[in-house]
Amino acid sequence: MSKMSPKDYIAREDKYGAHNYHPLPVVLEKGKGVRVWDVEGKEYFDFLSAYSAVNQGHCHPKIVKALTDQAEILTLTSRAFYNNILGEYEEFITKYFGYDKVLPMNTGAEADETALKLCRKWAYKVKGIKEDQAKIIVCEDNFHGRTITIVSMSTDPDSYGGFGPFTPGFVKIPYNNIEALEKELKDPNVAGFLLEPIQGEAGVFVPDEGFLKKAYDLCKKNNVLFIADEVQTGIARTGKMLACDHEGVRPDILILGKAVSGGVMPVSCVLADDEIMLTIKPGEHGSTFGGNPLACKVAIAALNVIKDEKLAENAEKMGKIFRDEMKAIKSEMIELVRGKGLLNAVVIRNKPGKTAWDVCMAMAEKGVLAKPTHGNIIRFAPPLVITEAELREAIGRIKEAFKQFE
Repeated sequence: MSKMSPKDYIAREDKYGAHNYHPLPVVLEKGKGVRVWDVEGKEYFDFLSAYSAVNQGHCHPKIVKALTDQAEILTLTSRAFYNNILGEYEEFITKYFGYDKVLPMNTGAEADETALKLCRKWAYKVKGIKEDQAKIIVCEDNFHGRTITIVSMSTDPDSYGGFGPFTPGFVKIPYNNIEALEKELKDPNVAGFLLEPIQGEAGVFVPDEGFLKKAYDLCKKNNVLFIADEVQTGIARTGKMLACDHEGVRPDILILGKAVSGGVMPVSCVLADDEIMLTIKPGEHGSTFGGNPLACKVAIAALNVIKDEKLAENAEKMGKIFRDEMKAIKSEMIELVRGKGLLNAVVIRNKPGKTAWDVCMAMAEKGVLAKPTHGNIIRFAPPLVITEAELREAIGRIKEAFKQFE
């Protein structure tokens, strides 16, 4: 059989797979640290990190070893029985983030759904809201996943169009708007406020300084749960362990996913204290794979790497360099540079033949992979293990790509 070309791989996916993604036409076969290689052996800097799942770098040896060691012993028991690893992980992660309890799931969307169910159950059992009357405040331009319930709270037609009827119980307010939040919190049926501390999919939209703290304080005052979706912003991505840490806010319900496993397998979880977590009883929620021994060992290793290698501190330092260098680019195409830590975005002035997609294609040619979001925004999020030398080399290539459009 002759060697397949990148076009062959792409055509095969196109023929046999659902058309629910529009990837950059690059076919990858290997990754190590901050770099990936395509099927023709071309090397690239990965500046997407699988949407911040690969914060610890591709194929981190400590995480892979945890996976392979456990894979030979026990992978899955389901939650019908106890196993000897789950408790170890539960103790580890609750102490790591400072919560009483953890509920393990697999994907970010599942963790968001879990948080919504916890919030509603707490509303009825603890707050005393009448059954089926609980409301949860969400933000416009949010992205929490793609289940029917989650797209019910979306304002993006790509996410919700053609998928109704929708799940009721959500109140949408503009992001970063304290007045709107304060107004909606007056409703006694409001049980929770769900938000991303930085809106990732919306184009790395960073709220005003103090917004999270003010929002948290208002929630406390009104006996409403502050629920933070840190699936993309958590695990050191923004220069702190959690994006909420920048303002000293401790969410009532914390949602984590993606980099909890360093991108090695799907691992997500929800953390909360007993008053909230113990409202859910046996049989009321769960997952066959949630908290499987393999996932638990991988997550422990992945979270240890974050602290051992001081990746939050590195993200903070490298992020400043990246934003300064991007702001220094003299290009009529660049409208705005924003971000925190190593979660950054460049807003592009789209013109015919000069769009964010065109820039991403040019960067791929130069050996840097990133992807546009919302048509005119390029998100830049390399693995947090990136060194200054690697970052500066990648920045040089990004600058060369922008020069092509002058």
